[in-house]
Amino acid sequence: MVESIAATSLLGHRPVFGGYHSSGVSGMRKIFGVGRIAVPEFISGKVVRTQFRRLGVQPIKAQAMELTKEAYSDRKKDQTIRDFQEGFDIDADRKPGVWPPENKADKPSLHNPLLRQERMGCGWLGAIFEWEGVLIEDNPDLETQAWITLSQEEGKSPLLGFMLRRIEGMKNEQAISEVLCWSRDPEEVKRMAFRKEQIYQALQGGIYSFRSGSHEFVNVLMHYKIPMALVATRPRKTLETAIGQIGIKGVFTVIVTAEDVHRGKPDPEMFLYASQKLNFIPERCIVFGNSNQTVEAAHDARMKCVAVASKHPVYELRAADMVVSRLDELSVVDLKNLADIEMAEFGSSEPELEMETEEDDDESYSGSSTAAGDDFW
Repeated sequence: MVESIAATSLLGHRPVFGGYHSSGVSGMRKIFGVGRIAVPEFISGKVVRTQFRRLGVQPIKAQAMELTKEAYSDRKKDQTIRDFQEGFDIDADRKPGVWPPENKADKPSLHNPLLRQERMGCGWLGAIFEWEGVLIEDNPDLETQAWITLSQEEGKSPLLGFMLRRIEGMKNEQAISEVLCWSRDPEEVKRMAFRKEQIYQALQGGIYSFRSGSHEFVNVLMHYKIPMALVATRPRKTLETAIGQIGIKGVFTVIVTAEDVHRGKPDPEMFLYASQKLNFIPERCIVFGNSNQTVEAAHDARMKCVAVASKHPVYELRAADMVVSRLDELSVVDLKNLADIEMAEFGSSEPELEMETEEDDDESYSGSSTAAGDDFW
């Protein structure tokens, strides 16, 4: 019975880790640098006195570190697939497991040197390309002329320059319903968007050609086995026809078109969807675009952006991580440096223990400040 009472009394006192508080004559609280645990002494079944035995700080710190590691490992196991944005929901092909996927960088536990060398190659980063003005030649005047022609056909007021700049990069349906406010009826919006695309294709003539240096850069990425995705707000049928015409069919692992997303730029939905289809975390993806809307969308998606100065001067694209005139100015080393991120950003580093220092009571603080003031004066 005495042993049971002793066990109960022992558990009734909380061990103090990191210090024991005592009050001195001045009322200030003192903190000792060791842990103490209460050990009661019994005589005839009664507690006579309680002694405090010191515990070393190192064993306590070691136990705390083990507990912290176990907590973080459980949290990592229980991590579920989560969207990158609040309210962002798309039907991406996700493999079983947790999201984000495991990084495809070096894994020291692998004993096969060839497999490790392949992992340390370029397969751990992804490239996301825009279509017009980046890979192929683009004439921005055709897009403007298509919108003006559509407004004349529909009997709408002439479009102003700032409105044309605002709808740049958006989906046709998004521009018609949200910016131009021509209609809210889904069927009417869809009809006008389809008609606008017909006008653009008639003006464009179905002639596509690579920009200088683009084809060479794509071949370099293919040689180093870097996964590539293509995003555009054009219909899938139009985009696939153009890809086959210039002879790069099968180059892109993922193709994202207007039918796959709800919104265009500057919303990052297209780039996030492409990264999920590539099975890469956004931080390991590099976006290649030619406008500030692309830079904004890429950074909102936590991706790096390389801007191609095709229709804007270089000084207007300084918000991008890199600005080039031609894609062949880039090297694979440049891409690796852009995608090289400290693993601490993903929470994989070991957590650090921080010792909390307790502040003095308000009364003690006010008393000490008053005493200091008296001594000073």
